[in-house]
Amino acid sequence: MDITGSIWSFAAVVALLTLTPGLDTALILRTSLLAGRRSAWGVTLGIQLGTLTWGLLTAAGLSALLAASQLAYDVLRWAGAAYLVWMGVRMLLAARRGTAHDPGEQQFEGGFGKGFARGLLTNLLNPKVGAFYVAMLPQFIPAAAPHAAMGLVLASVHVAEGLVWSAALIGFASLMSGFLRSPGVRRLLDRLTGAVIVGFGVRLAFQD
Repeated sequence: MDITGSIWSFAAVVALLTLTPGLDTALILRTSLLAGRRSAWGVTLGIQLGTLTWGLLTAAGLSALLAASQLAYDVLRWAGAAYLVWMGVRMLLAARRGTAHDPGEQQFEGGFGKGFARGLLTNLLNPKVGAFYVAMLPQFIPAAAPHAAMGLVLASVHVAEGLVWSAALIGFASLMSGFLRSPGVRRLLDRLTGAVIVGFGVRLAFQD
């Protein structure tokens, strides 16, 4: 397979991964609806920087340590699980107290900077992202291509698709904000998103 064919094939694979509803989708939608576009773009860019980082680490061979070392994988897995459960429980508690619709919610979300940190940590503390890149990326790097450069190109393709999909999610949330930002709906959204994120954390903790 030549370089152009590898890029298109990888783009098709990660497009399916990007469009599949999951943790990133829930986090971006929730942040966009409750804290606005600025915070949501912070989360989005943090997630995509994490994706790019995993791609670079894989191309450099460093993330192969996760595949080779059960201890390294478990440490990262438990740290990621603890972070997700903590974040989800905070959302559930906010909904239970009825504070999700208070003016202080914007401060709770923390604006662009804290949104960026939240997205980046969510991605980097998920060893499954690293495992995906370790398993998939080498298959799309032609033998004659420089591995580091090709890994960066493929990860950039994934990031580009993620940005387009995130822009669509944020745009949808903006169009629906009049209805979805009502106090009752926002509390329900926090409950649903919090439960989803806690579920991802528990699954990550107990799944090999």
